[in-house]
Amino acid sequence: MPYYTYITTNPARSVLYIGITNNLRDRLAQHYENRGQPQTFAGRYFCYHLIYFEEYTDSQTAIAREKELKGWTRTKKNALIATQNEQWEFLMPG
Repeated sequence: MPYYTYITTNPARSVLYIGITNNLRDRLAQHYENRGQPQTFAGRYFCYHLIYFEEYTDSQTAIAREKELKGWTRTKKNALIATQNEQWEFLMPG
């Protein structure tokens, strides 16, 4: 089963959310359904547009990568996103 470390953003592309999931399509749907909900970060900031993801074969590697990315500066995160999605287009998984 694949695992994904992913980055979403809000419609204005001003906030980033980093997460992990084993079902990217369903997780994005959850983020969309939670938009505007103040009890979650992604919901509070409307982070439901996928702009970057990485696929892993095991959960521990994906979790470690998520933690690593969360520790990066915004500049470094922006540069990572640009390596695969220079225009920050809103992506949908495979």
